Amino acid sequence: MSVVTHQRSFDFGRYLIASTMMGHGTCHFLATMKLTASITALAIAAFSPAQAFVGKSLSSTIQHHQLLSATPKHDADKDQEGAGESRRDFVQKVATGVPAAVIAASTMGLSRPEPAVAAQAVSAAAVAKSSSLVLPPMGLGAWAWGDSLFWGYDAKNDEELRKVFDYAVEQSKSKTTFFDTAELYGLGRSEKLIGEFSKKYDQDKIQVATKFAAFPPRSKPQDVVKACEKSLQRLGRPIDLYQIHFPAPWCNEEFWDGLATAYENGLVKAVGVSNYGADATRACHAALAKRGVPLASNQIQLSLLYRYPLENSLMETCEELGVQVLSYSPLALGMLTGKYTLDEPPKGPRKGLFKALKSTPDYDNLLAAMKDVASGHKDATLSQVALNWTRAKNSIPIPGARTLSQVQQNFGALDWNLSASEVKALDQAAAKVTTFSKPEDVPFPKEDRNTHLKLFDS
Repeated sequence: MSVVTHQRSFDFGRYLIASTMMGHGTCHFLATMKLTASITALAIAAFSPAQAFVGKSLSSTIQHHQLLSATPKHDADKDQEGAGESRRDFVQKVATGVPAAVIAASTMGLSRPEPAVAAQAVSAAAVAKSSSLVLPPMGLGAWAWGDSLFWGYDAKNDEELRKVFDYAVEQSKSKTTFFDTAELYGLGRSEKLIGEFSKKYDQDKIQVATKFAAFPPRSKPQDVVKACEKSLQRLGRPIDLYQIHFPAPWCNEEFWDGLATAYENGLVKAVGVSNYGADATRACHAALAKRGVPLASNQIQLSLLYRYPLENSLMETCEELGVQVLSYSPLALGMLTGKYTLDEPPKGPRKGLFKALKSTPDYDNLLAAMKDVASGHKDATLSQVALNWTRAKNSIPIPGARTLSQVQQNFGALDWNLSASEVKALDQAAAKVTTFSKPEDVPFPKEDRNTHLKLFDS
């Protein structure tokens, strides 16, 4: 096997792992479970890398680690009320080169056209183009709304999710309520839920961001446009912000062209990226600018347990370019809520993360510092301390919420702010915690194989 083929197999393995795990935070536990090395080895050993690796190696390796096992009451491998297609089938379609449009349809649970929903798609004339995107100080992330693999989604809890949505909209202290979703979240289920929940409200009071999954065989600008149109169908309402979910090993410039076309065609009000490093953000910003399209945002991981964007110039680059930073996993997958103990750890893949954090006293010391800060603010919680820390770092946190109590607690953070001395104390305590995920553990591609552009740094 040639060096190029070997390297592309390696890149494809890491890249597809990241994209198929259906969410941002999954990269945390991939490193913990040591999947990347074993899957990559299988990919290199079995060429064609796309067909053999995806069709057999990925499925069997993930099964070995019980990430796709079904429970007696709920099959985590099936999309809820969607296509009825397993994630294994989906990945195999990617491997065998099924056209992007077909994959997009099956991903979203669309076995056939949906005329009634498609009729609601927003026309170019109805979407006002804007050079700036004004968002509220906090959003709500909907990764868990439909994701059975990581968050154990069950459709029987949809009414609770509706209550979460209603509270966020009706009790908003801002002019709008901002929801962040993606075509990968629950294989389109998250988008459908947001579309359904928002029907009874004035759409001007709701802002929705969703994301394009940059995985093979998608490789052309039109793939972005088609995926965007599918998202519009599922949402049945305007898209305020359309983002590239993660960088790809190649074809990144083509995807940027697709973003620009979606914007120019009036399909979306603004465009952004996610999981982009400083160099990639700068390159995308420049490419879009050539077409007169502003890069509105970069959605990145940022929390007291994951502070790397503050240390490697990524935040500075975004500020310099006027790119808003949206911080996902601001509660570090629940690790900053203080609700877990060794006797009652988080369930699923997060359990390993928690055990690693508890291996030294530094994590408990951080929680203690957070409690000290919370005690100085009436009825403040650790979650609110964590969220207000990300706000103090000039980002817009988008914490998830699956229950009414969670969304009430999260949005309660907007009632108060951290002082400079409190931020400093938290910075000092957080800097000592070294047992959480690191950038080198994340399986997103680090470099574009064609242009050698540095893509991901934190």
